Amino acid sequence: MKRSVATVVLALSVGLAACDDRSQAAPEGESPSIAAAEPAETAAPAAAPTPSTPEAPGAAIDGAPTFAALYPGAQTDGAPLMASGPEGPGGIITFTTDATPDAVIDFYRQRAEKAGLSPIMAMNQGEARAYGASARAEKGASLQVVAAPGEGGLTSVQLSWNSGA
Repeated sequence: MKRSVATVVLALSVGLAACDDRSQAAPEGESPSIAAAEPAETAAPAAAPTPSTPEAPGAAIDGAPTFAALYPGAQTDGAPLMASGPEGPGGIITFTTDATPDAVIDFYRQRAEKAGLSPIMAMNQGEARAYGASARAEKGASLQVVAAPGEGGLTSVQLSWNSGA
C-alpha cells in the first residue's frame, strides 16, 4: 500500500513540477503560521454533515497555512516533516482517516479554493485520488494531497504544502 501511495505521490510531484504557468497574482490573506484552522464550508448552513463536509474543522498543523490543516478525525502516522527552501517553508504529513478518498480530496479542494489557490492537477487512478493547487504567483503557496484506500477500511493520506516565498 505504501508503495502505491509513494508512486502516486511521485507522479503528482512530477506533474506539479511540469505545471509552471502561474500568473503574478498571489493569494490574499494567507498567513504561514495559523493557530486554528477554519471550518470547511457547507452547501447549506442548516444541513446535516456529510462525508464531504465534515462536522469539525481540521486540526491546525503547527507552522502550516490554514489550507493544510489535518482532516477532521485524522490519525497521524507521526509528526509532520517540515523544511524550508526556495519556494518558502513547507511540510509533509501522512495520516489515516475513515473518510473516503473522495471526501478527503473534497475537503482540501474547498480549503485551497477558500485560500485563493487554483487547481493545477487532479488524478483518479483506481480508487486513489490526488489533487494539487497553487497560487498564481511564482514561488507562491501550494498544496498536494493523495488519498488512497488503505488497510482495515481506512484511507491513507499524504498531505504536502508550501507556504510560498
